[in-house]
Amino acid sequence: MLRYPVELTPDDENGGFLVGFPDMPFVHSVGDTLEEALREAVDGIESGICHFFETRQPVPMPSAAKDGQHTVELPAVTVAKVLLHNEMIAQGIKKAELARRLNIAPPSVERIFNVRYKTRIETLEAAFKSVGRNMEIIMG
Repeated sequence: MLRYPVELTPDDENGGFLVGFPDMPFVHSVGDTLEEALREAVDGIESGICHFFETRQPVPMPSAAKDGQHTVELPAVTVAKVLLHNEMIAQGIKKAELARRLNIAPPSVERIFNVRYKTRIETLEAAFKSVGRNMEIIMG
């Protein structure tokens, strides 16, 4: 589970809330209500993750939330994609090599790293195995 802290600022000009992310300061989102702002925050973080995927930089792990600070949890599939991406960078494995190891076409690998695409869990599990890691699901 990746749970990112968010900074909520009342938007005095337009109403609602402005949302910022300490771990991704270049990402922002908005919401008319607190609930909407927190829902939109997930989309904002996923947009930031796309930037890291495209620029082949490690996605920062979430920092600890301060007392009383709101957090948002990423969907499990997005978490798996982030961890796979970071592992590939750590090992110096490029997408073309992952495609070769999985015996799939390069466009299929691109879909793995598209946070809007619902990659099958079996595909992610195979990708982790191809880089020498196991994917484990732990219930909390």
